[in-house]
Amino acid sequence: MDEYLEAMRDDLTEAQEALEKQMMRVRTGRASPRLVEGVQVLVASYGSAMPLNQLATVQAVDARMLTITPWDKTIIGDIERAIVQAGLGLNPGNDGAMIRLPVPPLTADRRQELVRMVRRLGEDSKVRLRKVRKEYNDLCKSAEKDGELTEDQMHRGLAKIQEMVDASGKKVDDLVAAKEAEVQEI
Repeated sequence: MDEYLEAMRDDLTEAQEALEKQMMRVRTGRASPRLVEGVQVLVASYGSAMPLNQLATVQAVDARMLTITPWDKTIIGDIERAIVQAGLGLNPGNDGAMIRLPVPPLTADRRQELVRMVRRLGEDSKVRLRKVRKEYNDLCKSAEKDGELTEDQMHRGLAKIQEMVDASGKKVDDLVAAKEAEVQEI
């Protein structure tokens, strides 16, 4: 049973870390290199899509401006196109050597839209937690049927699984609440 619980703990942690990564990409009105961290750039001359951070240096020069300096100046158009297609709501402009990415202040409507998106990400994460719970509940029940666990061990295991999922669900709720407050902050 301990092996199941340890594997489940890893799966739950993985789900929380995935949510944290997704939350980092949600714009909050302040410039942060994390906003463009997951942008994939299709570079025709290289023949493949690559993460932006492997093609350029991304810096926040102030609270409202990001600069992106590509290491290869010939791909500046590809980077601009990727940023626009990423749907971040940002409009890049370049001077031939560097891309300037102004981060406009959020409108009330955009804030509400972002709050809905954050809540949806949180709910998707909870669905993932429930899938993990179902998987390990099924493993526990099948181990009891196969005679590897007694009925009491199975019930204790199911209770422990539920306890771990509840704790992970609370962490997800806390992440969502913190990100909502960050988005609502003016």
